[in-house]
Amino acid sequence: MKKPNTSKEEWPFPKSRMGWLWENLEGSRGLLIAAMIGTVVYNVLQLTVPYFSGRLVDLFLTGPDAVSNLRDRRDLFYLLLGLMVGLTIIRSIIVYWDCMAYERASQSALYRIRNFLYDKIQRQDMKFYSTYRTGDLMTRVTGDLDAVRHNIAWVIRMLIEGFSLVAATAIYFFYMNWKMALCLLSIAPFIFCIIFLFRKRVGPMHANLREKLANMNTIAQENISGNRVVKAFARENYEIEKFDECNTDYKETNVKTSMVWIKYFPYVESMANLLTVIQLLVGGLFLIKGEITMGEYVSFSGLTWAIANPMRQLGNIMNEFQRFTAASRKVMEIYYSEAEIVDAPDAISHEGRFEGLVEFKNVSFQYSDGKLPVLKNVSFTAKPGSTVAIMGETGCGKTSLIHLIPRFYEPTGGEVLVDGVNVSKYKLHDLRSAIGLATQDVLLYSDSIDGNIAYGDSNITHQEVAKYARYSAADEFIAKMPEGYDTIVGERGVGLSGGQKQRISLARALAVKPSILILDDTTSAVDLETEKEIQHSLAELDFPCTKIIIAQRISTTKTADQILIMEHGEITESGTHEELIAKGGYYAQLVKLQNGSEDYGA
Repeated sequence: MKKPNTSKEEWPFPKSRMGWLWENLEGSRGLLIAAMIGTVVYNVLQLTVPYFSGRLVDLFLTGPDAVSNLRDRRDLFYLLLGLMVGLTIIRSIIVYWDCMAYERASQSALYRIRNFLYDKIQRQDMKFYSTYRTGDLMTRVTGDLDAVRHNIAWVIRMLIEGFSLVAATAIYFFYMNWKMALCLLSIAPFIFCIIFLFRKRVGPMHANLREKLANMNTIAQENISGNRVVKAFARENYEIEKFDECNTDYKETNVKTSMVWIKYFPYVESMANLLTVIQLLVGGLFLIKGEITMGEYVSFSGLTWAIANPMRQLGNIMNEFQRFTAASRKVMEIYYSEAEIVDAPDAISHEGRFEGLVEFKNVSFQYSDGKLPVLKNVSFTAKPGSTVAIMGETGCGKTSLIHLIPRFYEPTGGEVLVDGVNVSKYKLHDLRSAIGLATQDVLLYSDSIDGNIAYGDSNITHQEVAKYARYSAADEFIAKMPEGYDTIVGERGVGLSGGQKQRISLARALAVKPSILILDDTTSAVDLETEKEIQHSLAELDFPCTKIIIAQRISTTKTADQILIMEHGEITESGTHEELIAKGGYYAQLVKLQNGSEDYGA
């Protein structure tokens, strides 16, 4: 998985944050632009009430012709009042629809990004999942994405609202009296300096806050998933304390982040309140000197808030924008990440079944974060329809070996071939669709047993599901369950025994009628009698299938066409059951140990 470089020195993504947002607003860009225009319009309309108020004062209250105007031009008086009320109603309607437009555009972008992220995560390789924790990923597709939506629905709207309101008000102020306008706007640079200092300080704190939230969610997710282990070791109090410690850390970081604005807020508030003082002192002086009329003074007084409020709000806007900045970087890291294991440009399509010939030619493998090789020059051939068993001590590389066949990982040396073609040449979907995989650690979904078995092919009939359940010796215990195949199993198969889950997993692997069946210690949790029944069923499958089986029991391996013994990433012994016993090596000792006698037996 190619992870973008997230160093501070270089922006690691092909687009800026706003460019990325614009890309994901496809289909809603016109709506957003209309909303932005609407924001400007309704803020310009904010000037109408002070303007008409000033006109009413000059014409009908304090002007030299006020009495005659009130007597002779009463229609103008009612017209100005009507315009004030009418334009206020129109502005309220525009505000409502404007907010709805922003929300619709933000939800559209959120929907698009979330779908893209889910698709991206689904198509990542195994390295991706070893790099990112589940809780961290969940935070990115929930809380971090909501910060992105909030940026469109609120931050952008408030920025346009603030600047358009200040700009419109400033123009109107200069229209009425440029000296008064300069006096009122003179404190704006000081407020911008304060906000700039605030932004520099709060930005890193928001990035740290997102990390704390991701860590807390990871602890919660791991604890809930591992609840059986917690209860088995009576570690509830320990886990509660650990979460409380993490939650406290997150709370304190949140408080510190919020306190930053509280430290800067008094300066911004004082500057904003200074506008009223300037308006009273300077405006009063200009009124006494006759440089402005009483109506203009009323207009200045009525619009002072249009300068002060955006300045007060600017800190909150910057705080939310920094939250978006930190969250969007984490989302974009997943958005622009690329899997390393993908279809080659000239990948081969393979329709229909594979013959099932599997070959390893001098295969070596080492994990990217590992220091020692896991596999060293491994070579063997599994002929179509044959059964190959792999045995060895824990950590010898058995599971790593089988993960190379469906290309969960790429070998660092040598070749893995299926039907004589390097697996890297096939399209991933075609290759993996031909492989049935069942592991010792079984994951069942919160679905019916029928749905879990039919997971690989949802079009198979109930009769076919039952057939594969019989192959895996699962049909009998399923029939005894409350609702049979329609019984809903809990998350990860809670409520089923280890052996029952393994048998359902085996049935799921068989249900796709694989050309290659890979079993990773799949029958370790079943009794010997059930295992014997499963082995008999696997030998009598109604479709051709090459079987590669990792096992620890001699009862599982002794009927295999070929048995491979692995030690330290190498194949040290190979042959049939009888041939390996004759060699007197590791396998012979294992037979002796499991039989509990000197008689090796067949």
